[in-house]
Amino acid sequence: MSLTWSALDSPVGELTVVAAAGEVCRVAFAAPDRALGEFDGVEPSRDTGVAAEAARQLGEYFSRGRREFDVPIAWAPMEGLRLHVLRTLHELVPFGETVSYKRLAELSGRPEASRAVGTIMGSNPVPLLVPCHRVLASGGGLGGFGPGLEAKRRLLVLEGVLEPSLLELDLLS
Repeated sequence: MSLTWSALDSPVGELTVVAAAGEVCRVAFAAPDRALGEFDGVEPSRDTGVAAEAARQLGEYFSRGRREFDVPIAWAPMEGLRLHVLRTLHELVPFGETVSYKRLAELSGRPEASRAVGTIMGSNPVPLLVPCHRVLASGGGLGGFGPGLEAKRRLLVLEGVLEPSLLELDLLS
């Protein structure tokens, strides 16, 4: 398997995008040296193709110039409920909107699976592209987010879902 990568700095930390076979297979909230360590036995190369394009589009998103991504995502390694829930989220919850874990379970045709949806969000290999930060607790709380709740909050402020704090007003201007 041939892997390529590209990295970018963002308001939520350094991100590394990894692609294989012309599809994005990972967006990691980490620098390349840490993010690429999970691909043992494969020597990823710096990319000018899909990984670089995804990083460019993410940069546009963070600078408020993009609301949707149009890079190919590696759906094939995902399966079953995980694949169905992530595709449902990707297709039905646009920029600036949120959904609860419970509602996402319902939209996915599995209303009893809200806890499973939470687990699936925590194992999303391509966060931001498949926007798990838009999934909130049923009571309106933020719920969880692998990179931390402050990162989730910043993403929701960027999308206009939450009001910025005074500190964030300085960062956004």
